[in-house]
Amino acid sequence: MAKFDLVGATGCATGVAHTFMAEEALEKAAEKLGYTIKIETHGQTGVEHNLSDEEIRAAKAVIVASDIDVDADRFAGKRLVVVPVARGLKEPEKLIKQALEAPVYKEGQTAAHSASGAVGDASIANKIYTSLMNGISHMLPFVVAGGVLVAISFFWGINSAKPTSPEYNEFAAMLNQIGSGTMNLMAPVLGAYIAEALAQRTGFVVGLAAGFITFNGGGGFLGAIIAGYLAVIVVWGLQRLFKGLPDDKFRGLKSIFLFPVLGVFIAGTIMFLLNTPIKAINVGLMSWLKSFETTNPILLGIIVGVMCASDFGGPINKAAYATGTFLLAQGNFYFMAGVSAACIAPPLATGFAVLFNPKAYSKSEKAAGYVNFLLGSTHITEGAIPFAAKHPLWNIPAFMIGSAVASVLTYLSRITVPAPHGGFIVLPLVNKPVLWFLWIVVGALVSGVLLALIAGRFAKKDQVAAAATVSVNPANGPVSVNEEGSSYRPGSILALNNIKLDVDVANRDEALKYLADLAVKNNLAGASDLVLSAYLKREKENSTGMTDGFAIPHAQSSTITNSAMLVLKLKQPIDWQSLDGQKIDTVISFLIPQVDSSEHLKYLSNTAKLLTHADFIAKLKAADTPQKIMTLFTEQ
Repeated sequence: MAKFDLVGATGCATGVAHTFMAEEALEKAAEKLGYTIKIETHGQTGVEHNLSDEEIRAAKAVIVASDIDVDADRFAGKRLVVVPVARGLKEPEKLIKQALEAPVYKEGQTAAHSASGAVGDASIANKIYTSLMNGISHMLPFVVAGGVLVAISFFWGINSAKPTSPEYNEFAAMLNQIGSGTMNLMAPVLGAYIAEALAQRTGFVVGLAAGFITFNGGGGFLGAIIAGYLAVIVVWGLQRLFKGLPDDKFRGLKSIFLFPVLGVFIAGTIMFLLNTPIKAINVGLMSWLKSFETTNPILLGIIVGVMCASDFGGPINKAAYATGTFLLAQGNFYFMAGVSAACIAPPLATGFAVLFNPKAYSKSEKAAGYVNFLLGSTHITEGAIPFAAKHPLWNIPAFMIGSAVASVLTYLSRITVPAPHGGFIVLPLVNKPVLWFLWIVVGALVSGVLLALIAGRFAKKDQVAAAATVSVNPANGPVSVNEEGSSYRPGSILALNNIKLDVDVANRDEALKYLADLAVKNNLAGASDLVLSAYLKREKENSTGMTDGFAIPHAQSSTITNSAMLVLKLKQPIDWQSLDGQKIDTVISFLIPQVDSSEHLKYLSNTAKLLTHADFIAKLKAADTPQKIMTLFTEQ
């Protein structure tokens, strides 16, 4: 059996996109850092790539990036970090490094999300979040399966399940009954798996029973959540009460008889008494939301759009979605129409954005945008996450605006969607399918235009900052810089020992690592890893690969002591996502102190001006000694 340096598990509430995106991100990061890794995925298709005991024992560390409950006791004795699935997407390299230095997990220790990612006694808020996501994750398949079957029954007419109606159809009535029965399991399943995450099997039993009681009493979504956490409190209380009974003699009695019977009795009685006030609150909330559909559909659309596009499948998005599903179960098909529109628009917007401004996006971003046309069409919002994470303070509001537009137009048009999921697949079930499709596209176009403008703004800003507007000027006249920049000649911060020839690196990151190490070796910086981090941060914003085989990477950090210029001529050209698509063979780098302000931009600008002249480029390409390169820059 193969051995892995690291093992891990990923999971999210929907078990569709986040789970597998985090898996891929961690695998790519591990490969980049030189480690082998195996990830166990907890998706809607079940647990895949199961970790064996032998694989866990052989691993140096474990990473759990999950919003749902993942059994951590099997990782006892290993270094372990437990974080939300979003961190697995956003900072996989950091998680790998953190896991390798994490404390060893001890059996029985509370495994939950924490700010640092280390496993320990989690906060109450983290425990609530994890268990709630566990409940929602297991509830969603019941919602989708039941909701779609009910929606299909409407093909024969909205009253096709009523025997007294002229529209009655026996097959449609059967579909409606099966679907309705499945959807009615939402509350019990939600309560059961909330409790199961915190109180294991006994919690599941008590939570399921309490969930049924609150469902029958009209408690709905709110009642199910209360039932789940009440079951946990009751089970924990019973465990504490009977702690004096030794497990070796009474384990079976406690787990099979005492805890289930007493737990169901206590939690059931409390929920029975609470049903009346919970139902009143639940009905009041639902009526209040429903009233917005007619009194203020614009405000409702804005609220729903902002919620759905705020975290793309996260808890805020799920709150809007869960509300829609429970209203759907009550026969309200209007609310879900706006929720679905707001969820479908963001991924479609990324596809439009890369079409509108392809130069502002990398090849991988463009490919992701095109794929998002398919993901969005099937109601999978998570494909928008990488785009939102790039410039979140700008991009997330852009997504919100488009989602709000799609949702507002949907509510104003009184569109109904009887299915809780499926995207454009359920268009035949929509009362105004063409109009609904049009409003979603309009919302996506609004966000797409904004995203394209934002991406272009940042790309232009990065190019100006890096003097990236480099083009070959056929003129062979003398090379000079203007008077304003004359005191910022690149050669003035270049030294012979900062010029290296025939540098053997395989890729961009190796070249940046070489530059960072050279900076420390030549006493230009104090910490190589901080310099490398600064280089990579800059590259993440936009590639510094220019044209004609040149790259101008630069790093600004407090560990850098003085402004300096470094020049590398590479043994073999490497990929750098350059502006003209060519491989890079010459690297001109700048080290920038934190207090430098904007002076380094003048060095960059003047270097870029030198690289607009064909004769200078030819001389630099032909220079085969550090002295010739030094002379070439100092004489200009």
